[in-house]
Amino acid sequence: TQKELADRIGTKQSAISRLENDDYNPSVEFLDKVAHALGKKLEIRFN
Repeated sequence: TQKELADRIGTKQSAISRLENDDYNPSVEFLDKVAHALGKKLEIRFN
């Protein structure tokens, strides 16, 4: 759930909701925390 993810990364549930609704401009650090909490690795590529 949003609450569980928020708890894992130390943020509020509302931040996760805003991220999902494209109403938030997250930092790379925040996205990295989300990725790690989901067992993924954040990769940024420029082509």
